[in-house]
Amino acid sequence: MTDQTDQRLAAQYEAHPYPARDPRQETRHLWVGSPSHLREIDHWLFGQARPLRALFAGGGTGDGAIMLAQQMAWAGRAGHVTWLDRSLAARRIVEARAEARGLDMSFESRSLLDLPGSGLGPFDYIDCCGVLHHLPDPAAGLAALLSVLAPGGGLGLMVYAPHGRTGVYMVQDALARLAPASEPAEARLNLARRVLRHLPATNWLRANPNFTDITQGGDAGLYDLLLNPRDRAFTVDAFTTLLAGAGLRVACLVEPMRYDPAVLLPDARLRGRIAELDEGDRAALAEALAGNMPTHIAYCLRQETAAPSRDHRDPRAVPIARETPMAEFASRIRQGVLTAQFDALTVPMPMPALAQAILRRIDGERSVAEIAEPFASRAFDQAWDVVFQALNGMNRLLLRG
Repeated sequence: MTDQTDQRLAAQYEAHPYPARDPRQETRHLWVGSPSHLREIDHWLFGQARPLRALFAGGGTGDGAIMLAQQMAWAGRAGHVTWLDRSLAARRIVEARAEARGLDMSFESRSLLDLPGSGLGPFDYIDCCGVLHHLPDPAAGLAALLSVLAPGGGLGLMVYAPHGRTGVYMVQDALARLAPASEPAEARLNLARRVLRHLPATNWLRANPNFTDITQGGDAGLYDLLLNPRDRAFTVDAFTTLLAGAGLRVACLVEPMRYDPAVLLPDARLRGRIAELDEGDRAALAEALAGNMPTHIAYCLRQETAAPSRDHRDPRAVPIARETPMAEFASRIRQGVLTAQFDALTVPMPMPALAQAILRRIDGERSVAEIAEPFASRAFDQAWDVVFQALNGMNRLLLRG
């Protein structure tokens, strides 16, 4: 399952492990993102807190693996995190990061394509971020992952998306001519930096706000973005088709609101047309309209696995902030509107009069019934539906497992 391009890719990540991380600074900051956030896994995949045997396949320098292992340690969650990657340079970095935090993790130096018959697993949760789009055959990569996924288990995946990477592939094409793969890596990096300094004002990469920090990722970030030997992007249609071919379905696209075209088109007639579309067409429409998605992040289950119960109206349910306290979101409501920010996209969301008071009562401990106590029943129910759907759609308010 390898070719010359794949061999160049392996050499790239050996010379420039990605992303660039310094283990000496590990305890100053925990890199938090999606997928593989513990509260997201509980909410979107399982509907409950449960022991997790987790695999990070193509784990790179370890942002996701370190995040989940640390969150599990803080929560006292039973389970274990295994990191897997073929880059020995990346392994040295993630091992040092885990040691700095005192995390008990396992490390495997091999390709994810070697998982079938490896003796590893089964795993309740598998993370594979930024890997499938580099493989010679992404479908074979998914099959390898599924070979070690436990019954009822779930995955967190990320692939590149085309519209939000506008300009990237144009510059990749330019550099393929100016700095061909036959030249040494350092020479190619030098030429890439020179090109970036002199990009014409009309170049789409200069206009793309997703990559304004292009010079801040170091050599590893620059090489990964513009000199990568194999980099394909998937529309949401292509991504979900790939998943369906592997027997998977999407439990959540992160953030859900980004895939709802109705929030982008306030016109009533257009919203009527949107309501007639199926879920896949709505997601594809939102991607085409917004034009700013550089990746697709999905939590996935096997098609035969039942979706978890997530009833925000259940009086026993406990709403919990993903990271940012809900009181902070309450303070952001201005004149009855909460603004969601997705990269450069701004989405205004009208909030009911009770929204601020409700949000301030959410502390991760109170149940829905306890949050509702100071309010009239009907008024709370109506307001709570709007508040939860908005904040859950932003992937900021979840239900505690």
